[in-house]
This record gives sequence, C-alpha cells and structure tokens, in this order.
Amino acid sequence: MPLHPDPVICAALAADLTAAGFTAPALREAWGTAGDDAIGRGLRAPALRALGHRDDPLAILARLLGLGVTQPIGAVDAALPRAGAAGLVALGLADANAGAVVPRALVRPQEWDDGADAETGQWWIASDLDEAALGAALPTDHVLGVGGASLTLAGLQLPTRAHRVLDLGTGCGIQALRARRYADEVVATDISPRALGFARLTAALNGVDGIDVRRGSLFDPVAGERFDRVVSNPPFVITPRGATAEGVSAPAYEYRDGGAVGDDLVRQVVSGVADVLAEGGTAQLLGNWEYREGSDGLARVREWVESASVPMDAWIIEREILTPLDYAMLWVRDGGMQPGSPDYSALIDLWLQDFAARGVTGIGFGYVLLRRPGPGTSPLARYERVSSPAPQDGLGADLARALAVHDRLGPRDDMALAASVFTTAPDVTEARHFVPGAEDPTVIELRQGRGFGRTLGADPGLAALVGACDGDLPVGVLIDAIAELLEVDAAALRADLLPRVRELAFLGFLDPLD
Repeated sequence: MPLHPDPVICAALAADLTAAGFTAPALREAWGTAGDDAIGRGLRAPALRALGHRDDPLAILARLLGLGVTQPIGAVDAALPRAGAAGLVALGLADANAGAVVPRALVRPQEWDDGADAETGQWWIASDLDEAALGAALPTDHVLGVGGASLTLAGLQLPTRAHRVLDLGTGCGIQALRARRYADEVVATDISPRALGFARLTAALNGVDGIDVRRGSLFDPVAGERFDRVVSNPPFVITPRGATAEGVSAPAYEYRDGGAVGDDLVRQVVSGVADVLAEGGTAQLLGNWEYREGSDGLARVREWVESASVPMDAWIIEREILTPLDYAMLWVRDGGMQPGSPDYSALIDLWLQDFAARGVTGIGFGYVLLRRPGPGTSPLARYERVSSPAPQDGLGADLARALAVHDRLGPRDDMALAASVFTTAPDVTEARHFVPGAEDPTVIELRQGRGFGRTLGADPGLAALVGACDGDLPVGVLIDAIAELLEVDAAALRADLLPRVRELAFLGFLDPLD
C-alpha cells in the first residue's frame, strides 16, 4: 500500500497522538513491563492481555498503531478527533473496511536524549507491520522500525554541530531525525521507495524539516556533493546467493541485504565514503566483516580504509565475533524461520556452504568511524576489540570528546605533554586485589563508569599518577615525584608513563585542562 505523507494530515495526527498521551512511558505503563519486553521479542499477546477491554484513546491507539490490531472505526475516530480514521487511510497507514480500521503500518513512540544533562524528547516512528502483526514471515521489501542496531547507531552519532549530513540507507528515517538535531541540512537516501515514503512520513509526523529524501544506491544520489558527516546503518548482513538442491534460497530482505557477495557492501562504503566527505568530515557506520583463513577481520577493514581515494583517519571498534554457524542461525531466525520448520536446516547449510567457499572462519561486528583529514586534525589509525558490557548512554559525546582530545594532544611532543595538566575523570574508580595477608596488591584496575565502561590494568606508578592528577601540577612534575617515591629512574618512568597518559586521555580516564 503506497504512503502519502501529507503534511497537513500528519500535523493533525501528531496533535491527536499528543492529546492521547501516546508516549513511550505511557505505553509501557499501559501494557506493563512484561508486555513491553515481549514486544521487543516479537510477541504481542502479553501486551494485549494487559490492555484488556480498555477503550480510552491511548488503549485504542496502542492496539492499532503500536501492535497492529484492527479496531472499530468509531473508536478510532474518537481517539483521533482531528485526523480520524480517514486521515490514517489517506496517509497509507490503514484501510477502512466494514466498520473497522485495518492497520497497514506501525507508528511507535521512540524516546531520545542528547546525552547527560542535555535535552530529551521523543519521536513517532512509522514502519511496516512486524511479524507479530502480520502473522507471517516478512515480505522482502519490509521497512524495519527501530531495532537494536538503529538505536546503537543513533547513540553513536557525534552530537557536534555540522552543516550537511548524509544518512546513507535511511530506512524508517530515525538516523536522519537524529542527525537533524545537530545539522542544518540532512540528505537521506535509500534504494527502497517504501523506505523513503516512511522517512518522509516520519519527518512530517514529527514536524521536522530540512531532510532531503532521495532514491538511489550507495553514493549515486549524492555524486559530486560533500558532507560534514555521513551516518549509515547499511544492509550489511552477509547473505548467501544461489539455492540448495531443493530450490531453497535465502530471502533477500532489503533492510538487511545489499545484494553483495560476502562483506563487499561494507567494503564499498568504507572505501568510497571519502569521496563525499568534506575536509575534516567524519563517517560513522555499523558493519560486518569476514575473518578468512589466513586473514584477520580487522586487518581486512584496514585494507579497505587504505584503499580510499585519499588517506583517511580510522577508529574501528570490533564488538563481537560470531562463528559461521552462530551467524547463520541468527539471521535465519531473523527471517522468521524457526528450528524444526521445513527449510530451517537447508538454509543454515546454505549459509555454511557460502562461508566455506570463501574460507570464512568468523564474522566480526562493530562500529566504524572514519575521518577525512582537515585543518586541526591529527592522524588517527586505531583498530581495536572492545568486549566490555553494553556501552553507556551518550556514547556519541564520548567519541566526540576522544577525537577532540586526540587532535589537541597529537601535536605535542613528550616535553609539551609533560608540561600539560590533567584531572582524573569523575567516573573513574580504582580497584585493588590482594592475596590474603599480602601487604601489596597483586592486581590494580582502573575502571570507567562512562563510555565503553573499560577496565584497564595498572601498575603502582600509573595508579599513583592517575590518583595525583587533580588539575594542580603538570603531569611531568607528578611523574618525577612518583619516581622519587618509588625509588626509580625519573627519565625511565617518564618514557613509560607519558605514552600511557596519551592513551588514558583519549579513552576518557584523564581530562586535559590545557
């Protein structure tokens, strides 16, 4: 069913949703914690039970737009006095048949915040009906709503000001909305006409202008243009081509499958994004990359970065590595196929054969941050594996701070660094582990309460330095005093600790004051 994001009707619908209290906290209260958790797992029965026979506007809209359940037309008209059921039909969000309103899409509230002590709010995000609402497998042109990956990327986005931002593969449009919070202009592209329709409708529903929606593959719609920021949650899922002997093939869902072989779509984005970035511009995306026999996954990503048309800064953070079997099971189930169903085993084997043909031994997932060098930037090439628990909220602000600190400290040699003053970040704590009866600790750990929540091992010299950084004395003076206390050579201790000071400052354990 085509979408028609008429701005007048969207404004009326938004006013009705506001009047009904159609917010994320209100829905969580209405259908309960168990219902909310079940919805996240593709189940709606617990939420429907919790709503019971309520017929107030919030309950009617929760069933209709939140869960995709048909509602009486009179109840919908009462819940939406401005837009009415006719407005939903005109927008392409529903049909009206025999006195009932049949939903054709979901509209769900999604909370957002700009980091600690910053502004908060919510958007209404429109997307296709999910599997629970359809009662069947998703169609291949399905437009996904807000999921874990999209929330991750939204949280990763640098919150610093930008003039022009490209949202590559916009889907339902949540990244474009997030980017518009700090950008003057956003161009949102997608190969799917239906995705672009949802992006337009979502923007109109939230009263957000300045988003230019364009159809096309990868960078084709913006050839010759330059952006200060590129964000992308591309269709990076590695999907086998071809079919089994029985004719079973993997469904090519547009929201996750870019049509490339292996991880080549992510390679194309990583190696090609430099051509649309302005000097000093950054790109952020999520992606998968293959580990192949004799070829490390992060090393392959480094090769992609180095193949760009201009030298690029890179900060690649790998969060996990899955075996081919685990990866196949994850994405076969994502497509609605359950163990025991007729084609489940055949699809798993199809994935495994595809991986075996390329010698794939593992599949990495992570975050990619690239930057085109410009005035005031320092070279950056950082490829790391971070296996700490789920990142804290506001991670984008932490990434922005790390880049700013890197550029500030990069030009300083060790002498200039030694003259710099630092404070220990307020979220940093220290843990010491002792063997019972021992006077000295066997393990000293520095722990971070923000960002990635990293835990770093420390020796007595480094622990003493971090503890002494109170914004008063230069770090070189502190190191010399610690050397005297520990009865070690001051020059040797400086040579050991100053590179680690740079690292701790980048990671957010230490904050430079100058």
